[in-house]
Amino acid sequence: MELEPRMELDLSLFGAEHVRRYRETGGAEGYLWNGVPTLILTTTGRRSGLPRDTPLIYGDDGGTGVVIASQGGAPTHPQWYLNLVADPQVRVQVEADRYTAVARTAEGAERERLWRLMAAVWPSYDVYQQRTDRIIPVVALERTTR
Repeated sequence: MELEPRMELDLSLFGAEHVRRYRETGGAEGYLWNGVPTLILTTTGRRSGLPRDTPLIYGDDGGTGVVIASQGGAPTHPQWYLNLVADPQVRVQVEADRYTAVARTAEGAERERLWRLMAAVWPSYDVYQQRTDRIIPVVALERTTR
């Protein structure tokens, strides 16, 4: 059974290189990744205490950023998610706009609504959920500075 449509992803921007070019260009390079908007999320390492930057696909819910802790449907949560659970104070960059936010995991009806919002942005999220027994977290990033 084929779970995921075959997509040719452009991985020329990935990980640290994605972050570097996004930061250097104020998002002119890297904001759109494979046709979808991305942000840079900075969490604090729960063991190291150091800042950890992660490029993530995101959606907007009336001014609140939304990201999905999918890790491609892996059986464990991504490190960035574990970091923000330990310390929900995060920094966000969307294009050239940098701000602080409080991260929280959406629950119940809000989670379902935000999941649908994000699956419309990146339909593979539904496939990722089928790959794992864990409930993939949906994270709201509530802006605290302008």
